[in-house]
Amino acid sequence: MTLRPRQILFFLAAVAPVGKLVLLPAQLAGIAGNDLWMPALAHLLFQAALIFCVLLLARRERTVLSLIRACAGGGCAASFAVLYALFLLFCAFLPIVEQKVMVRSIFYDTIPAHLVFAPFFLFSAYLACRPLPALGRIWDILTPVSVVCLIGLFLLSAGSCDFGALAPAGAAGKAGFFAGTAAAFSRFSDAAFLLPLVGRFRYERGFAAKGVLCYLAGGGVLLLFLAVFYGVFGEIAPLQSLAFARVGAFFPARGVVGRIDYLFAFGLAFVMAFYAVLPVHGAVGLVCEAFGERKLLAPLLSAGVNAALFAAVYLLNFYTVTVVSLFSGTLFWVFPVFGALVPLLLALLLGRRRDRGGRRAE
Repeated sequence: MTLRPRQILFFLAAVAPVGKLVLLPAQLAGIAGNDLWMPALAHLLFQAALIFCVLLLARRERTVLSLIRACAGGGCAASFAVLYALFLLFCAFLPIVEQKVMVRSIFYDTIPAHLVFAPFFLFSAYLACRPLPALGRIWDILTPVSVVCLIGLFLLSAGSCDFGALAPAGAAGKAGFFAGTAAAFSRFSDAAFLLPLVGRFRYERGFAAKGVLCYLAGGGVLLLFLAVFYGVFGEIAPLQSLAFARVGAFFPARGVVGRIDYLFAFGLAFVMAFYAVLPVHGAVGLVCEAFGERKLLAPLLSAGVNAALFAAVYLLNFYTVTVVSLFSGTLFWVFPVFGALVPLLLALLLGRRRDRGGRRAE
């Protein structure tokens, strides 16, 4: 056991919601208008159900690969590790692209060099090969940062927010709801991110229910943010990408104290960086477990994976809109298949599956 149960709860409540605040609010506003919160609510409820199943699987106190190996052999476990690692890297690509856009847009007064984002991949390569206890301690630190920064942005935006802009509910109709739901699949893979952590923490009685409650609490904050975002910008909300850096820009005392909202925006950006690295860490961990946790395997694999991500991000440097459209449109089906169906099947098949000897696996 390498993680503490509270650290999983901290991630679900305070870190996971922050990873969805970059481009998603403006994208949902462009698709569903004032109903932008409805597709997000549908995903939150769906992910909450998946997280419940994944956390129940943790009752076995064995990793997913260990359970697959006991039921179907080492070959199947290794194949699953490679395929699911590729999916996790696929999940990581869009958040990393969003991080690049955010850094180049809000951290500099003038347009910086294209390679200014390159140090992120050194940070990712280091963190992705770190042991899980380090990740848990990071979540302990990130939780108060996330809470304070979100409260600060909500307070700064309170005076300029008109919740009447959200009325009437249902104006986008079924077409807007389903289109928004499909587009948002690429940002809701939290249950999939938890799958490599199964068996790495001690399951406590009622922990699955606690995990769902924490995730829904964080989801409630996300819904509130979407409501505040649309209440501040109204019909021009689809044009306001990088939502979390803009909602607090119109507080009355700005002319006196300056852009103190940037302090909270930078804090959230710090949290987002760790959220973007989590699927990379999971991919490296799965492959290392499948092929033996040799001393140099994790660092070399992490370096290679991040080098590939670096090359892909910068080869597509001028095609950000195309990348977002590809992940949210053409390839959206990848996320429900691998991020929802696979965890659900694993929870159903491995939760009560007997091993080859005919006895119930512990």
